Amino acid sequence: VLIGLALASVLQRARVRGLGFFRTVVFLPQVVAMVVVAVAWRHIYAPDGPLNDVLRAVGLDGVARGWLGDYTFALPAVGVIGTWFETGLVTVLLLAGMSRIPRERYEAARLDGAGPFAEFFAVVLPAVRGEIAVAVTLTVIAALRTFDLVYITTSGGPGNSTSVPSYEVYHRAFELGQVGSAAAIGVCLTVLIFVITLGVNRLADRSTA
Repeated sequence: VLIGLALASVLQRARVRGLGFFRTVVFLPQVVAMVVVAVAWRHIYAPDGPLNDVLRAVGLDGVARGWLGDYTFALPAVGVIGTWFETGLVTVLLLAGMSRIPRERYEAARLDGAGPFAEFFAVVLPAVRGEIAVAVTLTVIAALRTFDLVYITTSGGPGNSTSVPSYEVYHRAFELGQVGSAAAIGVCLTVLIFVITLGVNRLADRSTA
């Protein structure tokens, strides 16, 4: 969400020509099936993949590793994929909110001597709190219910280092035969998503009241 907010702010403030094209580019991951995304990133993260090739080319051989097979870096590596996938949606959502801010507010802030950062916190941030709440809700739900990304890239490994709730439901139900515990996790996950959604929406309503 923070990356999307920063990117949307830069694009909106710079008033880049062809903004529609940039919106299309950043939103592109959303129209690609997660299975395709996961396979592509699995290739990028492979020990002989493009990422390690670049690191070796710039003399960082010691940094190169099998990212998805490393206990320390597997979860952050999967997190990077999820962040890349969701950033476009968040950016487009926030850009839509920022485009509705009247120019008079920007002009008034500048007449008061506000710089870019003061303008952002005084004008932009209060105006897009509703969109931020929606973005937070969508990204949290996406993170909690991610299954195909984890299944294709790491299958919950190494060990259980990348096992997320939705994958744990599958693992217990179909691999361990523990249908009862899988159902319990599924119910808890549903309740958790509902509570988070309700909480974020309540906070957004209070901040805009």
